[in-house]
Parts: sequence; structure tokens; C-alpha cells
Amino acid sequence: MRIIRDPGELEAHSRKVCVAIGMFDGVHLGHQQVIRQMVADAEQHEALAAVITFDRHPNAVVAPDRTPELIYSLPQKLRAVESLGAEVTWLIEFNAKFSRQTGEDFIRKLARDFGHVESVCVGSAFSFGHKRSGNVELLRKLGRELRFGVHGLAAVALDGKVVSSTRIRDAIRAGQLDAASQMLGRGYALAGVVVRGDGVGTKLGYPTANIDTRRLVLPPNGVYAAHARLGQHVYRAALNIGVRPTLKEKAPQRRVEAHLLDFTAEIYGQELEVTFAGKLRDERKFPSLDALRGQIALDLQAARELFGNV
Repeated sequence: MRIIRDPGELEAHSRKVCVAIGMFDGVHLGHQQVIRQMVADAEQHEALAAVITFDRHPNAVVAPDRTPELIYSLPQKLRAVESLGAEVTWLIEFNAKFSRQTGEDFIRKLARDFGHVESVCVGSAFSFGHKRSGNVELLRKLGRELRFGVHGLAAVALDGKVVSSTRIRDAIRAGQLDAASQMLGRGYALAGVVVRGDGVGTKLGYPTANIDTRRLVLPPNGVYAAHARLGQHVYRAALNIGVRPTLKEKAPQRRVEAHLLDFTAEIYGQELEVTFAGKLRDERKFPSLDALRGQIALDLQAARELFGNV
């Protein structure tokens, strides 16, 4: 899938384009319905299948105090979009200037720059543009004028409730990872770049990969068995989420640290994606570092047993 930052990069005027527009955090079942409809339209009309999304949550610019923690990192989102058949994604830098654009201006510019828009697919409650001035009704009005079709797809329900990014975030925070996975249509995974920590794990004899998960929603604190994907390879791991109370830090910060079993290479700067296999225990404070070291050994043994490899 090609990533573009400006529709001018596409040079698509000789080919029709079908688009799906949305934030698509998590690319959950509802989002999948929208993107699959776009892909089906593109196949029917021999058009380019294009997704339009944003590099950050719009609230990060227009309402910073109401910016939600995200389900997926940007690379995760783009991989999920690609897996659904999108050929290109226009990744919009959502900044102050873009936020002042009206919904109508955005669609007119889109139609002009893409050349021949065949259809636009969104969720039925989708709103866009300055002060949410755009909605499905406006899209249909502009579609009649600019000659493109509009699909405003109804929300997907699971267990009698609408699937939404908000509902998935709530499930993750509550530790209901199976429920989150059902709504995502794939196993819930947490991903980020490996950054340098303070080396405490190495000093204890169990080096960890510290994952940068800023701005992401996290499961409850505790120790988990997980599968860690590094590039094309998957490793078994024990994952700790928490504030490390045994260390008695003055300003403890919530951290996500993975110990990859039977793995010793340095992986700073690389992306690590972890899929949860099961929770081993809650986070707790130990009387000493020696006691913590002993518990880590037990945690790793428990993880191996959970994986069926004693």
C-alpha cells in the first residue's frame, strides 16, 4: 500500500478513485465494513481503492483536553488498513490550518485533486470539517453535484451494543481483552518503538525491551504472557505493565516492558508489537530487589507453562 501526504502525489486523474474517510482508530468491525465497501466499489468500477485518514486524533488539535488514548499506533493502523485491500492511503497531517477547513471545502478539494471520485464511503454518524460542518447529508448533496456516490454505513453491533473505538478503549482499560479482540475482529495487540530504559531489568538478570506507548490506551497493570512480533519474527515473552513499586521511585511512571524469552539481541529503535496470551498476576510491591528477582523467575516459568513449554 502506498502512503501519500498530498493527493497531488497520486496523479490519478486518468483513473477513477473510490475513497473511505475516517479516523479509523483500531480499524474495528465497523471501520472494516466501511473500508470493505470502498474496496468492493473500486473493484466494480475498476477504480483506485483509497483510504483517507489522519496522522493523529483531531482532538489533539481542536480539543487537547479531550484527546482520547488511542487503541493503535499509527503503523498498526496503517497495516490494518492495508490488510483490507486499500491500494493507497492519504495520511493527512491534522494541524490547526487543516482544522479550520469546512467540510464542504474539504470535499470539493478532494474531488478536484483526485480528478474522478466514483464513490465516498463513511460511517453513518461520520462528521468532518470545521465545527463538524460536514456529515453524510452534505456528502450526498455534494455527490449529486459532483457526480459521486455516497455510502453512509450503519454501525456494527456486537452483543446488542454498537462497536466503537470508545467501547474498545473501555474494554482494554478493564482488562477485557477478549471482548476488545472480538470488536477489533483480530487479536488485540499493543505496539511501539523500543526505547532505552534505566537498565534495572539487566541488573536483575532479566533485560527488558521498554516499549514507547505514549498516547496509547493500556490494559490494567500486571504481568502478562505475550507473543512479541519483531519484524517478521515472533518470540514468546513476559510483559510487565505498571509503575514498578518495588523500586520506590520519586516520580514513578507507568511503563510497558517486555522480556523476550531466549533472546539477547539489542533492538533499540525497532517496533515491537505484543499480543496478549494471558495474565499471570497483578502488579505488587516486593520487600527487596532479591525478592523481585525471585518473582521474575517464577513469572517466566509461568509464562513458559502457559505456552506449553516447561
